[in-house]
Amino acid sequence: MPITDHHIVEWINVLEELPLTLEAMVNNLTQEQLATPYRPGGWTVRQLVHHIADSHHHSYVRFKWALTEDNPTIKPYLEKEWAALFDSKSAPVFLSLQHLGAVHAKLVYLLKGLDKKDLQRTFMHPDGNTKTTLAENIGRYAWHGSHHLAHIQNLVLRMNWTT
Repeated sequence: MPITDHHIVEWINVLEELPLTLEAMVNNLTQEQLATPYRPGGWTVRQLVHHIADSHHHSYVRFKWALTEDNPTIKPYLEKEWAALFDSKSAPVFLSLQHLGAVHAKLVYLLKGLDKKDLQRTFMHPDGNTKTTLAENIGRYAWHGSHHLAHIQNLVLRMNWTT
């Protein structure tokens, strides 16, 4: 299915709203609730918040690389290992919420200024040598943020927590 201008606008709106939506979802959770895995064997809410910020930080850099280099090969990171680091397990979520807010403000500003030619610029992911357009990457990260937000929302509903 081709990516339309409507998709791009919709996905940018999702990215623009994500930081405040996530903050509203987790701001009033207790430390015990933040330490609750969203599923058995899964990451805790705290780890999810830090993961979203870490992942979207990487995405921002990938956009910049693709806009300034010709089909660069990006550097992947070991997200499971990052989520296992002590800061992902213990740091206050407000640190990543503030970081995500700043990264998304810059990202959304950048994305709103891209033209059709920019959206077709690409980067290469070394895992499988997959080429990704910036248009595709906008959709991927809109989905990514929404996907993890849904994990938290479903946990909050399942546990009958009020936020």
